[in-house]
Amino acid sequence: MIEPRPVTLEGHGVRLEPLTLDHHDALAAAAADGRLWELWFTSVPEPEQTRAYIADALGGRDAGHMLPWAVRDLASDSIVGSTRYHDIVPAADRVEIGYTWYGARWQHTHVNTACKRLLFAHAFETLGCQVVGLRTDNFNFRSQRAIEALGAKKDGVIRHHHPRRDGTIRDTVMYSVLAGEWPDVRRHLELKLARVRTDDERPRR
Repeated sequence: MIEPRPVTLEGHGVRLEPLTLDHHDALAAAAADGRLWELWFTSVPEPEQTRAYIADALGGRDAGHMLPWAVRDLASDSIVGSTRYHDIVPAADRVEIGYTWYGARWQHTHVNTACKRLLFAHAFETLGCQVVGLRTDNFNFRSQRAIEALGAKKDGVIRHHHPRRDGTIRDTVMYSVLAGEWPDVRRHLELKLARVRTDDERPRR
């Protein structure tokens, strides 16, 4: 039976720091980069809601069904977003990765791939998970493409599943990676990270 606990994860140019209220200002600044709260199909907090957002995440941690992190880009030493394990089911050796978002300038960079590499590795190699799930709104097509690009398999769609912030009810697209699939997914993620590093090292014209 898995026992997820707060832990710092670092590698591939990012550090996942256990989320605390000390991250409030930096997290609000990251969300403001692109006014991410205006995307109606995400859970990114508006500036004045950041404290409640963190408190909710810490409440989920204390209840045992969430483990939230702030994401720091090491090159700039900046907090660039947040992610977490959620819907943790110890008896099934299952976690889900979600509540993930990054400031606009950090999207389409190494950050998401690096974070997923750390989170999957911790889940499978340290915690002993048998499955890691991911989910997203049926209208969040960018998120669906990003999840599929990781190598996760689509399990299906739960219709009329969960309320959005605006009161409408979303369909939820469910994905997963099984423990036996992790070695191939790990190689895929490491290849993507190597390509990003190569691109970063090319001279700019």
